[in-house]
Amino acid sequence: MTEVEIPAAGSFRFDGRVALITGAGRNVGAAIARELHLGGANVAVTDANAGWAEETARALDPTGETVMAIELDVREVGHFEAARDAVIAKWGKLDIVVNNAGWAKRTPVEEITPEEFDAVMQVNMRSVFLSCQCFAPVLQAQGYGRIVNVTSLAGQNGGTVAAPHYAASKAGANMLTKYFARVLAGTGVTVNGVCPGPIDSAKTRMSPEQIASVEAQVPIGRFMRLDEIAAAVALLASDRGGYFVGATLDMNGGLYMR
Repeated sequence: MTEVEIPAAGSFRFDGRVALITGAGRNVGAAIARELHLGGANVAVTDANAGWAEETARALDPTGETVMAIELDVREVGHFEAARDAVIAKWGKLDIVVNNAGWAKRTPVEEITPEEFDAVMQVNMRSVFLSCQCFAPVLQAQGYGRIVNVTSLAGQNGGTVAAPHYAASKAGANMLTKYFARVLAGTGVTVNGVCPGPIDSAKTRMSPEQIASVEAQVPIGRFMRLDEIAAAVALLASDRGGYFVGATLDMNGGLYMR
């Protein structure tokens, strides 16, 4: 059997583009930041953990010329506004927004408190609304922009190991993707989503038994690699992704087919 060749990172070009990614200090967000940066974009690495954002930004470009680290708690309207202003002050524009920040909780339904339910909704769904509300006018004014929301298979099928508030929040994010896609489509701004299934980075929060159970359910037989979801985001964020409008790309190894 011929070994599958993995495309080189940075296969999509973003020369002259400016991108902002939320939750980019670690894992999926960091992989997306790397992909866009290797493709030529100037990248704002944002995260609620300022130290993580700075560490990832330094790894991409120690000089700081093509990257910047921003503390951005997606629960705070003011943080979005401050990030917008900082990016425009440094690079003069903003072309690509990737809403990746999320909070995965697996609390048993009988133990979920109203406070935890609201907190998950804030991070996973309300943040998408706040981001689009803040950044869309900037993209509209330019007549060009890409917004990509990283949601989840859980928002489509209720999830395999996800808790109900997580699944509901991601379903809401999927619907916000469609709403903003329709509203912005005629302005040169596209809005799309990526709906990943089990991702490699999630293994750190799972027992060996849970990992084996999930792998047994996935037709392809494995978790998704970080470079694979980064490549999907790059497609939607690229000039060549301009005819995707309100799409949610399923990346779940065949676990859920529509």
